[in-house]
Amino acid sequence: MSASKPQESEVRIEPSLNKNEAEFIDGRRKSVLQSLKKLQIDCSQNEVPNIALLGSGGGQRAMVGLLGSLVQLQKTGLLDSILYLSGVSGSTWCMASLYQEPDWSTKLETVKDKIIQRLSGPEVSWKEAFDKLKKYYSRKDYFSLTDFWAVMVITSYVKEIDEHTLTEQWSQQSKDGKVPFPIYTVIDKNCKQCNIGDPWFEITPHEAGYSLTGAFVDASNFGSKFHKGSKKYQQGEFDMLYLQALCGSALADEVEIEKQLWQKIEDLFKPKETVFQELRKEKHERRLEALESRTGTEEIFAAGFELRRGEELSEYRQEDPTTPASDEECYQMLMDLVDKNLSALTGEDPSALDESFRTLKGNKPLIDLSGDQSPSGELIIAEGFKLYNIKDIKDYTMNVCNRLKGRIGWPLDALVRIIKCISQWTWGRNYNFLHNVTGEAVPNTLQETETRDYEDAGLLLNSPYFSVLRKERHIDLIISLDFSEGDPFMTVKEADKTCKELNIPFPEVNIPSEDLQNPKDFYVFKGQNTPTVIHIPLFNVVNCGDKIETWRKNYKTFQGPYSAEEISDLMEVAGKNITNNRGKLVEQIRAAVGQKGSRR
Repeated sequence: MSASKPQESEVRIEPSLNKNEAEFIDGRRKSVLQSLKKLQIDCSQNEVPNIALLGSGGGQRAMVGLLGSLVQLQKTGLLDSILYLSGVSGSTWCMASLYQEPDWSTKLETVKDKIIQRLSGPEVSWKEAFDKLKKYYSRKDYFSLTDFWAVMVITSYVKEIDEHTLTEQWSQQSKDGKVPFPIYTVIDKNCKQCNIGDPWFEITPHEAGYSLTGAFVDASNFGSKFHKGSKKYQQGEFDMLYLQALCGSALADEVEIEKQLWQKIEDLFKPKETVFQELRKEKHERRLEALESRTGTEEIFAAGFELRRGEELSEYRQEDPTTPASDEECYQMLMDLVDKNLSALTGEDPSALDESFRTLKGNKPLIDLSGDQSPSGELIIAEGFKLYNIKDIKDYTMNVCNRLKGRIGWPLDALVRIIKCISQWTWGRNYNFLHNVTGEAVPNTLQETETRDYEDAGLLLNSPYFSVLRKERHIDLIISLDFSEGDPFMTVKEADKTCKELNIPFPEVNIPSEDLQNPKDFYVFKGQNTPTVIHIPLFNVVNCGDKIETWRKNYKTFQGPYSAEEISDLMEVAGKNITNNRGKLVEQIRAAVGQKGSRR
């Protein structure tokens, strides 16, 4: 982290659009006009409707479903009428893949094939994942579960480590509006939990910030340290892998996610010998750095030669016979701690693992954990199973990790930090760019803390309505593609309810009772002085017939990566929602033109 000179203000607190976004939108609207002419919709430039396409969350189902929908939008001549493309969770994974390609909408068939080939291919290797984790661990002031989730979960679905940044991606796109303007969305966890302030947070190629409050920072500075609106320290811009993890982490309920995290720790750290190779390498590098600070060139060369000679564990032990054994005991205790937490969540009796915490090296305690026994007793009984009190185990876990602090280095220290983050459920922690800003426009709750935690917006609303309901974006028509698991109408109903509470114009949403279990493939909601909302559930009676539940069962959110056949089938089903409704979509676009003209 490097210091930078304080500037007058690098935080923008005003509701207007970012200047660069506004310029791009002007160019994109000209492309939209040409698209409307091809659809035989006559209008002037001023009458061009602002159309936003929303992709909901839903893990890989949402990623593939959005891709299939976009392909058919392009084939039916509708894609170029879209001004904004906004996503939550899994839909952002699709967006991240698309915007890797310059002007992707002009060659979507080729881009689609490339994405599907990658999704159907091999996963990221263990070494690549481990190396990436080290980068996050060593280069960031705040390391959280989002970093670990990016490396171990996101890569298993997207099958790549994309280290480009959002601003780098955007710099490849033409500035004359060949693609929709992308908006990635998350929520402020602290605002959500306290129900205070503005939880709706958007990230665009130009800015990151609170959609309804109107407080923003340059995208390249999101994550850097700020005080009173001025940048104090610059941290590197987050990469696209991290952004996909930030947006897409709520793939299941909290217990299932926690189980997955403990299991992923075992997957990454169980190759013991490889972990210890990393540990030895790290120690040699630290020794060389220490030598470099106090020795001459010849001694450094000799130390480097010794480092190369010391790659084998046996040689390293001859040089320092005590350290590896201590590290090995720490490693074993941490891995048993992982097993203990996982056993508690799965209902197994983890008492057999207690011995490792009492096992002593040379009959001396590795760590004195006396007094850490649960005051409520060791075991509780639940539904006939013997379970540990999970809260007590979490407290015990934190005790062990805190007492190891400062005693170990990479990679064991990273393991400790991951375990602590799970116990404290720390996601998406970054510096707060609104820390101690002045002015009434920003709620006090957003100013008070040096850091904020950001998480998957699907935990609050599984569709990015509030990114496009910013009045400065003047959206006339919203096309909502809903890939959610469960109630196919929850997102639009919740958006209606929240908009009423916040006095944001939104049409009344009424769903026929007979459609609740058997949704159709196209719904239109209109209101007075509100945007028109088109709602399209992924699985419906039109594209699935009487097998809606079968499709839902085959494409659950929290399951392993899809096969090539599963991807192909899902692409086809999602695409039918566009091709079957092309005429209705054109009709609503034409109506939006007329509505905009009448308002003018």
